[in-house]
Amino acid sequence: MNPLDQAADQFSSFPPLQFIPYPPPPNPNPNPNPNPSPNNASNTAIQNPNLASTNLLSFTVPKKRRRGRPQRKATSFLLPPIPNITLNGLAAARQLMRFGFKVTVLEGRKRAGGRVYTKKMEGGNRVCAAADLGGSVLTGTLGNPLGIVARQLGSSLHKVRDKCPLYSLDGKPVDPDMDMKVETAFNRLLDKASRLRQLMGEVSVDVSLGAALETFRQVYGDAVNDEEMNLFNWHLANLEYANAGLLSKLSLAFWDQDDPYDMGGDHCFLPGGNGRLVQALAENVTILYEKTIHTIRYGSDGVQVIAGSQVFEGDMALCTVPLGVLKCGSIKFIPELPQRKLDGIKRLGFGLLNKVAMLFPHVFWGTDLDTFGHLSDDPSRRGEFFLFYSYATVAGGPLLIALVAGEAAHKFESMPPTDAVTRVLQILKGVYEPQGINVPEPIQTVCTRWGGDPFSLGSYSNVAVGASGDDYDILAESVGDGRLFFAGEATTRRYPASMHGAFLSGLREAANMAHYVNARTLRKKVDRSPSKNAHSCASLLADLFREPDLEFGSFSVIFDRKNADPKSTAILKVTFSEPRKKSHDGSKPDQQHSKKLLFQQLQSHFNHQQQLHVYTLLSRQQVLELREVRGGDEMRLNYLCERWGVKLVGRKGLGPTADSVIASIKAERGNRKPASTALALKSGTSKLKTGILKRKMVRKAKIVRSSNGSTAPANSNVVNGKVPGETRTAEETRTTDQMLLDTLGSGQNQEDTLWRNILDVKYGSIWGGWCSKEVRGAYGVGVRKFIRNGWDDFLGNCKYVMGKGTRIRFWHDIWCGDVALKNDFPSLYRIVFDQGSLVAENMCNTANSIHWSVRFTHAVQDWEVGDITDSIACYMHRSKGQDGRTDYSRQAQGTGNFRYIHTTRP
Repeated sequence: MNPLDQAADQFSSFPPLQFIPYPPPPNPNPNPNPNPSPNNASNTAIQNPNLASTNLLSFTVPKKRRRGRPQRKATSFLLPPIPNITLNGLAAARQLMRFGFKVTVLEGRKRAGGRVYTKKMEGGNRVCAAADLGGSVLTGTLGNPLGIVARQLGSSLHKVRDKCPLYSLDGKPVDPDMDMKVETAFNRLLDKASRLRQLMGEVSVDVSLGAALETFRQVYGDAVNDEEMNLFNWHLANLEYANAGLLSKLSLAFWDQDDPYDMGGDHCFLPGGNGRLVQALAENVTILYEKTIHTIRYGSDGVQVIAGSQVFEGDMALCTVPLGVLKCGSIKFIPELPQRKLDGIKRLGFGLLNKVAMLFPHVFWGTDLDTFGHLSDDPSRRGEFFLFYSYATVAGGPLLIALVAGEAAHKFESMPPTDAVTRVLQILKGVYEPQGINVPEPIQTVCTRWGGDPFSLGSYSNVAVGASGDDYDILAESVGDGRLFFAGEATTRRYPASMHGAFLSGLREAANMAHYVNARTLRKKVDRSPSKNAHSCASLLADLFREPDLEFGSFSVIFDRKNADPKSTAILKVTFSEPRKKSHDGSKPDQQHSKKLLFQQLQSHFNHQQQLHVYTLLSRQQVLELREVRGGDEMRLNYLCERWGVKLVGRKGLGPTADSVIASIKAERGNRKPASTALALKSGTSKLKTGILKRKMVRKAKIVRSSNGSTAPANSNVVNGKVPGETRTAEETRTTDQMLLDTLGSGQNQEDTLWRNILDVKYGSIWGGWCSKEVRGAYGVGVRKFIRNGWDDFLGNCKYVMGKGTRIRFWHDIWCGDVALKNDFPSLYRIVFDQGSLVAENMCNTANSIHWSVRFTHAVQDWEVGDITDSIACYMHRSKGQDGRTDYSRQAQGTGNFRYIHTTRP
């Protein structure tokens, strides 16, 4: 079906004209995949499943805010219908077909494209134009995949020109000096709001951007007269258009969280409309139209999608419905979606943008500009027809589109189309008739109603108050152990509310689906010999956990050390030990003594049998966060299950993702020196030291007795400084006790003491050797468990004096000032690449000058750079202590150099 076909989209057309098919421009490559071979996945090997997840994009510094083309999301209003044929659904379908899958797309509308909709408008005298009623602008061309697709179709993109004159209520142009003054003041208020959220920290999550801007405007009084106030409201409307949401509902903390990932380059129109992209992507894809889905069932055996009385079954399903449809609950999921995903759906915002498209007999507004604006004196109607787009150069005819944003977009839903067109014509006549230009009646007009469209219920997503960028990641998570997947602009954290974001999310989920199929195929091969392979997998996991990469309390973790991504998957094991009753038998002392050796031999085996091991998959960042939870294992378990909603399962319940993680960990450990060898060497060293020290003690004891006139024979057996049959004097006893204390570690060199080596071999050490690991077992370790359980409280009262910095954590430990840096600067800690890094890893010493080099997860914003230089770098003061060591403290006027490294996560 032609994507330009007219369809019932809840849009009002005035006057109604008969539709005549409009052939799109010729496609120089009509069939890029002449032999798609959509065979069954079980019979065809999946080719290159990583194709969709590598070498995607490069990033540049975000553009300045420009009128008509805001800093972010400029007019990228788009995407899917009910379940799945829009840019993301089409991208995923084509990619899966290339992988060898058999794909069927269910579309709720009579057309493809969803919120990307190009409508053919025409009138008499062969006047026609292609109007983009949905997504219309490619926001950035550098690395934009849709720009690449457009070039492959042989289309040259049209740059949206910067020129954008503004007209006041009386139709006169706004004074350029006043325009510049108000725009500068507006941008200054945005900067102040950005700085405010840094100072507020986590509290800013519950504050709206609109409240902050209005407060600053009243305090600073940048707009003083009516004209300036109208101009200021126009900028507010432009910002609401960029986010498809009311400023009173946008999050102050995260409304612009995707700015660091904006595409570089110009914003462009696609000649002939974006429907050309939809048409090219839909080629050779099996699409079933007018299938309104109301139920999706998913489970371990597959997926059922129910549309009316029809049931469609498959191994997997990709849901690409808009966020508005998920919010209204018109689709029933069986079982219900996880609470974590439901909460994310509720928190994210989904805004509205409407348009009035008008086809005129000729161009009367001039062809030297692509945008112009109009002011309003009513703040509640500031977004009503505030911006006009000229499509005369790209639509094939004299087409003008007026935008309706913010609160006005919601009121527009109930406005009669004749009233809307009349109001637009009044504005145009007020602007051009004083210039002596006649404004003709339009040949055809169309008013959109995206909020009332049951297949969209809005335009595009935004970060509402209480939400964050994490919610985009939550919406992207699959459910049902790799059976039901989600794509769309509201599932991409870096590129939300954009056409290219939707497209990339489809490629992402195609790769994820292929990965799951590969894992299930491997699992089926394992299941052919269940007894042998089940035992092998369980043994492999047990072997890996013999030397966990991280251990705290009853929790132990293994992960691939070569993968430095904090979001990489780790396997967490929780050990539950069954308490055992004390023995009340009446055994005699000699019988108990005779059985002591046997009891010791059976004790470890008995302890192992009484333990229950359960597992789950977490990211390494979550593991580090869980480790920092105070209150012991019970609080950590509550944090894990209640706050995160994590389910602990047995080995078989981990799923195929765990298999790939286990394989990567096994391969990584095979390439490094086995830890067991190091442990054996350490143990042997300790035994060797023990033997040497024991012999030294014996020789010292001989000398003591020799000095007292009691020299032992050279071949006599001396044990613990005693000759058999000889009674030691008080002096000998005191000397021997002193030697024992020296041996165990009462001397100054605590690093090499015997007790430290014994504890390290028996329990292991963490955090650079400051503390032993959690003590396991029920018998024989009571004292050590009691000591170890107080470590968390003790650590909070410790302040470290830094030497080389190889054993002090930069953000967590108290080493510079009286508060840990993560608590003093939470806004910076949130964006640090490695939150568990050591001081030595962040410190560079060049020519006796200290440089602090900290890596962040994204390009640091202007307000964050100020926070870094003013709050950390200049406050880290170095001085010589009385003992000659270097002390670090934070002072109002400190000295030091600081630099940051922008590190995007892989």
